[in-house]
Amino acid sequence: MTAWRSLFTYNKYAQITARALRASLKEEERVIAEKRGLTSTRYQKWENGVGGQQVLVQEEIEPKK
Repeated sequence: MTAWRSLFTYNKYAQITARALRASLKEEERVIAEKRGLTSTRYQKWENGVGGQQVLVQEEIEPKK
């Protein structure tokens, strides 16, 4: 069995390797890659088949420059 599997899940492994890869990039490419990694969550209450206003759960955080 692979050594990392005994320590953490595949998702955690992928997160660690992605962070290491982004950190190794040049500044301009790193900023672009970090922006792709950001996610935001919204929800919308539906009543009678009509969607209400979308609410952003957490504001998007700008990557450090």
